[in-house]
Amino acid sequence: MNKYVSILLVVLPLLISACSGEKGKDLYETAQFEEKQNNKPHAIQLYEELVAKYPDTELAKKAQERLSVLKQDR
Repeated sequence: MNKYVSILLVVLPLLISACSGEKGKDLYETAQFEEKQNNKPHAIQLYEELVAKYPDTELAKKAQERLSVLKQDR
């Protein structure tokens, strides 16, 4: 029994972090799509949401870079 609990304590956080990475990826890809469709306000909203929800990720850094470009073009 203790063996299974130990395994769950190791595996569960990994699964949760993997899922959050996928959600960030979905937001980033949707924001890119909106940007390509010239829907800059929605792209900005999505990039900002990604940065707020997943601030310490590589995708958040990329989103922040895109935000800088999009806001500069306004």
